[in-house]
Amino acid sequence: MKNTIQNIKSNIKVVYSDNDTLSIIFNSNELLSGVVGEFNSNIKELENITQTSIYTRGNSISVKGSSKKNELIKNAITFLSEQFLINGSIEKKDVHSSITKFMISENKTKSNKIDYIIKTPKKSVIPRSEKQKNYVRALNEKDIIISAGPAGTGKTFLAVAVALTMLLEKKIERIILSRPAVEAGERLGFLPGDMREKVDPYLRPLYDSLYDLLDYEKIQKKIEIGDIEIAPLAFMRGRTLKNSFAILDEAQNATDTQIKMFLTRIGENSKIVINGDPSQIDLPNKSLSGLERSKKILRDINEISTVNFDHEDVVRHPLVSKIVRAYNKDKDNG
Repeated sequence: MKNTIQNIKSNIKVVYSDNDTLSIIFNSNELLSGVVGEFNSNIKELENITQTSIYTRGNSISVKGSSKKNELIKNAITFLSEQFLINGSIEKKDVHSSITKFMISENKTKSNKIDYIIKTPKKSVIPRSEKQKNYVRALNEKDIIISAGPAGTGKTFLAVAVALTMLLEKKIERIILSRPAVEAGERLGFLPGDMREKVDPYLRPLYDSLYDLLDYEKIQKKIEIGDIEIAPLAFMRGRTLKNSFAILDEAQNATDTQIKMFLTRIGENSKIVINGDPSQIDLPNKSLSGLERSKKILRDINEISTVNFDHEDVVRHPLVSKIVRAYNKDKDNG
């Protein structure tokens, strides 16, 4: 982290002019190109989000506006520069995060440094909102973490990233990934094959998170030797999890009894994470979902942390946040 901050200071220079113009001068053409994006795509996206005019000329990026807007753009460009230095690329979602990160916190007196970076072999994972930072902090410090919120807020991905880092650093011996085998609103019918082939379709999102963080062959090897175990929730009964990091995904489709069963599997030197989206319950009787009740019952236990995400924490395609907002609005009006 210190090296990244030093690289930023040595690669960019911020200059304020008397006519309300802010210029950010880059010493590295590679960094400038990465921040600007192909065909100025990142800069155009920043302009659309902030309703400002941003200019690139030579080795600098300039913007003329109010001091508040200038500061927002400066922080966004710095954030994107850090992102490029860490991962070597910038995605569209990073551009949106560079703005929402500071819009959310612009009235708070806190450091704008990127905290709680999770370094995995394939990429560095960066929390993109205050709630995501709190979530990562809880994943590192608490024994049990319960998180709830809409799709795309990083609940599963961040938990898998922290778990994988702890496994590679030998802080734990095993990762256990689980979810209820509940179909999402449609009957899938009979599934052929052995037990693993039958449950794999339900667990595919967990595999996707793993493959995004570590090479396919290495993940397969760790699954084969038991360092990573992926199993449906029904298989967890009667076990005690020691030296493990266990994640229950899609917990909105687990009953009260099932969540209690999963939580009480915790053993020595273990963590348990419960993730779910209360708006996407696929149980025949939605009142059977135990996610919200577990949050209420366990909220006063010090060793347990509860994190509630909302549409502002969505880090998938920007449309996901708009979709979540629209459905929430319709629900409130209905």
